[in-house]
Amino acid sequence: MPTNITLVQGDITEQDVDAVVNAANSSLLGGGGVDGAIHRKGGSDIIAECRKLRAERYGRGLPTGQAVATTAGRLPARWVIHTVGPVWSQEEDRSDLLVSCHRESLRVAREIGARTIAFPAISTGVYRWPLDDAARIALRTLREEGEGFAELRLVLFDQRSYDAFQAAG
Repeated sequence: MPTNITLVQGDITEQDVDAVVNAANSSLLGGGGVDGAIHRKGGSDIIAECRKLRAERYGRGLPTGQAVATTAGRLPARWVIHTVGPVWSQEEDRSDLLVSCHRESLRVAREIGARTIAFPAISTGVYRWPLDDAARIALRTLREEGEGFAELRLVLFDQRSYDAFQAAG
């Protein structure tokens, strides 16, 4: 694994990095899993910026595969980069959208000047993306697109996720 990509098992809301990536839903207004945890722990400043983004730029919600940054509120990070992962489908290959989540998050990170970024396992929760495939896609994309960052940290919530990313590395 490239030296700027690290794997840790833990809580993404506790990462002391420039930016954390939020596996958001398109409403940008919070939800379950990583999204809910970031909004709960980060506080009202995040939701206020998300509401403003909805009103000014994303009236229909943030499109799948896109990314946008807000403050991180009370989180140790400076920014939250919200990205909407695809729902996994057996009938349709949506892997390009999962690649886009990682690529667009890196693009936004560059725009805001973030050097250290923490990513969750995007789409592997309620969106049911198979863990092994998500790990392969995330690591490949970060290797190909992650040049110039000090650290790209994949923060895996449980041992099963950590093991899948370790195996894909």
